[in-house]
Amino acid sequence: MSSFDSSDIRLDADSWLHFAGLAGSGMSGLAQYHAQAGGPTTGSDRAFDQGERPEIRARLEALGVGIFTQDGSFPLATEPGGICAGRTCGAVVVSTAVEDRVPDIATARERGIPILHRSELLARYVADHRTFAVSGTSGKSTVTAMLFTILRACGLNTGLLTGGPLTSLVNEGHIGNAWAPAPKKGTPFLVIEADESDGSLVRYHPWAGIILNLGLDHKAPEEIMTMFEVFKENVSGPLIVGADTNLADLAQGSEVFGIGGDGRTGTWAENVALGTAGSTFEVDGVAFHLPAPGLYNVKNAVAALAAGRACGLTLEQMAPALAGFAGVSRRFESVGNAAGVEVIDDFAHNPDKIAAAVAAAHDRLGKSDGRVLAVFQPHGFGPTRFLRDALVATFAGSLEPDDVLWLPEIFFAGGSVTRDISSGDLVADVCRHGRDARFIPERDDLPPVIAAEARPGDLVLVMGARDPSLTEFSRAILVALEKTEG
Repeated sequence: MSSFDSSDIRLDADSWLHFAGLAGSGMSGLAQYHAQAGGPTTGSDRAFDQGERPEIRARLEALGVGIFTQDGSFPLATEPGGICAGRTCGAVVVSTAVEDRVPDIATARERGIPILHRSELLARYVADHRTFAVSGTSGKSTVTAMLFTILRACGLNTGLLTGGPLTSLVNEGHIGNAWAPAPKKGTPFLVIEADESDGSLVRYHPWAGIILNLGLDHKAPEEIMTMFEVFKENVSGPLIVGADTNLADLAQGSEVFGIGGDGRTGTWAENVALGTAGSTFEVDGVAFHLPAPGLYNVKNAVAALAAGRACGLTLEQMAPALAGFAGVSRRFESVGNAAGVEVIDDFAHNPDKIAAAVAAAHDRLGKSDGRVLAVFQPHGFGPTRFLRDALVATFAGSLEPDDVLWLPEIFFAGGSVTRDISSGDLVADVCRHGRDARFIPERDDLPPVIAAEARPGDLVLVMGARDPSLTEFSRAILVALEKTEG
């Protein structure tokens, strides 16, 4: 969507940037980063105009971000007394989701203001720092968070740009998905989540690259592999690759990580013990405690440790830092307990993530007789159609016979799409595999249904992406459970 060659756009830390679509995770992160670094920052979002997401709006405003109605009025910020009085807007930053007809875009074109895709701005930040770029079809947000936590705890001046808010930063009063390194305080590191889903991965030229895995997600694996190969060429320093068979070619000449190294070079977790609330493992004889459940999180942690090693940190330095990892929003996040039932909120939306989340839920139950009561909300008709067979196989293979799965109708964010598939189709397929799957079209009807089904010792696992209201839905289930208590 850029109306100019982005290389011709001259920006610095003091440039005024306007973010159209400010409430999105990627855009809000970039806006925070610019504001935290002292740059004049404004933005707009239809969600804010409709009174939605007030907490994010309040935290952005507390950083000094000027928020305008998305009607093209943002140049008012230049008027006397305005947040950007006397300045010229350096660029209007947009995401792929921001359409040409948005009034802020029309105003920018009329006034000759450059339009910059968010990935182009992120690419500039990547180039300006000693950057770790974390990619892969699963685990990006968690590994990015773990690595930032480690580098920060070890005293390195580290910035962050990611999708999933870090609980530690949220507890400090921030949105949690961005942090700007302190100016003029040693080498500025930056850890980013590098997304392959929109193809922006190939724009980044980081110092270090991490490729976690390759599974079925938004695009065909062959298409993602092509991006990974370009990304590998763009990395100027160490490349760290997961030891999965389908990444073997990329791993040639790279640092590798995984579980059970059997004497191979690399960073390997050994003597892994999974618990109901976390895990323990060793790397080269150094003991680690990870306060996050699931074998997949052990692998995520080892990726972060391999990256920490790449910048000179020792395993002994990183062990206490990893033990203090507080988690990421909607990554197997406990909402609470009621009536003897725990409710977990999780971002899982592709087959690998769903299988990992369900396995972690069973680990959480331990040796009890509790069941996993799973809710999955598919997002988008196209992605659901693309992933249908793999999703069905994942649910059939990961759920136990006594578990229950509910699917509400597919989440639709708007636009012109072919609606030739329904969640009901997936439910029918899963049932044919002998698992208990149930279709309830209206999601709001589910909380009392789940509460009536649940018994003490069960665990409710809510899964889905793209829909920010899923956390409130998880809380509604908890409230429904509370009503069943004597």
